[in-house]
Amino acid sequence: MNTKSVSLLTPILALVLLAGCATEPGPFAPLDTTKFTLENSDRFVLLDQPAQVSVTCTGLQERPLADGRLEVVANVKNRESRRIQVQINCVFKDDQGFSTGDETAWQTLILAENATEAVRFTAMNTLAKKYTVRVRQAR
Repeated sequence: MNTKSVSLLTPILALVLLAGCATEPGPFAPLDTTKFTLENSDRFVLLDQPAQVSVTCTGLQERPLADGRLEVVANVKNRESRRIQVQINCVFKDDQGFSTGDETAWQTLILAENATEAVRFTAMNTLAKKYTVRVRQAR
């Protein structure tokens, strides 16, 4: 090897060695995005793009029944001028926001053009204090 090639390799080797030693300090705080936390913060969630385009919620009502269970009524509106079919369910949660294991089955909801339908959900036990109503495109 001649001295010219050695002098070219020296800065390159120095950069490689320095880059290998550079580490960022840790640990790192988790990055939070609303994409994955909506069900923890919102009471009405649209789970996919078609539902986001076609459906909206015009109102949510909640009330405790005489036996202490929670009843929720969601007014679901079709925003399109065509008939659509979606699926809807409700996840009931305790006062800290954790699921009580009480999740309704997905039910099919057919909405006429620009129509609004009231959908009623009732918790199976008295642990439910919060909830999330979820809507997705029918499968």
